[in-house]
Amino acid sequence: MKQQVIKELSTPEMKDRLVEQQQHLVKMKLSHAVSPIENPQTIKEQRRTIARLKTEIRKRELNESAN
Repeated sequence: MKQQVIKELSTPEMKDRLVEQQQHLVKMKLSHAVSPIENPQTIKEQRRTIARLKTEIRKRELNESAN
């Protein structure tokens, strides 16, 4: 998920998406441990997407508290 797409989401949508992405990452890691997935690079992309979501949520929290 690109940063531009993340910025367009509302905060509640972003938090929902974060939970979904984290659950998906856990499933991917488990399936990769059992039998290697076709493209292990997707795990790295998933972690980065989660980090982007967390960063944007934190930015919005700081902006709200500053105002």
